[in-house]
Amino acid sequence: MGKSPQDVLRQIKDEGIELIDLKFTDIHGKWQHLTVTSDMVDENSFKEGLAFDGSSIRGWKAINESDMSMVPDSSTAWVDPFYRHKTLSLICSIQEPRSGEAYSRCPRSLAQKALAYLSNTGLADSAYFGPEPEFFIFDDVRYDSKEGTSFYSVDTIEAPWNTGRAEEGGNLAYKIQYKEGYFPVSPNDTAQDLRSEMLLLIGELGIPIEKHHHEVAGPGQHELGMKFASLISAADNVMTYKYVVRNIAKKYGKTATFMPKPVWNDNGTGMHVHQSLWKDGQPMFYGEGTYANLSQTAKWYIGGILKHAPSFLAFTNPTTNSYKRLVPGFEAPVNLVYSQGNRSAAVRIPLTGPSPKAKRLEFRSGDALANPYLAFSAMMMAGIDGIKNQIDPGDGVDVDLFELPEDELSKIATVPSSLNNALEALKADNDYLTAGGVFDHDFINNFIEMKYEEVQQLRQRPHPHEFFMYYDA
Repeated sequence: MGKSPQDVLRQIKDEGIELIDLKFTDIHGKWQHLTVTSDMVDENSFKEGLAFDGSSIRGWKAINESDMSMVPDSSTAWVDPFYRHKTLSLICSIQEPRSGEAYSRCPRSLAQKALAYLSNTGLADSAYFGPEPEFFIFDDVRYDSKEGTSFYSVDTIEAPWNTGRAEEGGNLAYKIQYKEGYFPVSPNDTAQDLRSEMLLLIGELGIPIEKHHHEVAGPGQHELGMKFASLISAADNVMTYKYVVRNIAKKYGKTATFMPKPVWNDNGTGMHVHQSLWKDGQPMFYGEGTYANLSQTAKWYIGGILKHAPSFLAFTNPTTNSYKRLVPGFEAPVNLVYSQGNRSAAVRIPLTGPSPKAKRLEFRSGDALANPYLAFSAMMMAGIDGIKNQIDPGDGVDVDLFELPEDELSKIATVPSSLNNALEALKADNDYLTAGGVFDHDFINNFIEMKYEEVQQLRQRPHPHEFFMYYDA
């Protein structure tokens, strides 16, 4: 069990904590924070929250109705390891101070509504998610975009393009070649100690940890492994994970990014998400003797995932850069089918052995720039819709989809090829999200408007590679 408000107040007093850092997640999936003195937090704060101005948060309140309240969740308390002065961190949900109701554009509050809806359906009472965010670590990152200039540059000592570079003390080689990052030992893998520190620290902050390793892309791609948790806790864990990764990288004089495709011609970064439903303490996805030992409930859930994926990719893959990863040839699962153990399918059923409790599905197309509260809620809502309407996902596909002949591959549905296409799909298919008032139309329309502005920004700017293709055409 997590800490109660009384536990937190006792910790503040016993440890002489003078500062409280209140963190919340905006629509884009970034943490925002406000630090207050400890005397501003009492037992009532955990019910009514602490007031702040929400008008400057992107996509939130207008200035004439900007008062909002941050309501801290006592179970999320940990001492922030990156501040000089001892500061207790608390993750918050946002509520309307006048009515006391959850703010409809707060992602964490929305996820709480999604769980309440799941319970109200009677189909299940618990949803577990196991996210696997990947990331790149670079030694140097530079970029600019102006009227007469546009460029980016990323670099790492591991990169295969640096075999001929003059380096201080001499170039010792040991670069990791393209697609060969899974998983060489030191000295090719230069980030062992850095990843160990990241993993152990997130464990100290209360996240159940498993492993860490270099990922497939040669130029500095990595992953830390954490165990599954309930939907809200899993999303909280992703936010903490990203916070630790970025700050430990900075401590080592490096920089970390969760951009899906920061490097051309090598694998991109995803966030595979394992998920399952339970009821009365029993797993609902296990069915003995069936394909991949899947229950009928699990198959219907998969049917909902595959049907609505083009729509909810707006939440699981919410950037223009996301779709530069979702192309054939780089292990990105673009085909909307399911398979037991086949990593080329959008939905994989991990081979988990005989334990019914381990039976789950893994959605592999999403990426780590997703707001986890929105992404997990949207996937669960799609799965619930699949169960309610008994959507048949068809048969599992066990062939390597990357090697399938073109005429057979053309018969298989694929994910959208751009953020704009995903937003159009979301416009056309969102009834499953608005069921039970979980996502309301205000939230969806506001989200589409914000993301369409990103699409327009990229559309209007020349790309550096267009000069290679067209300058002297």
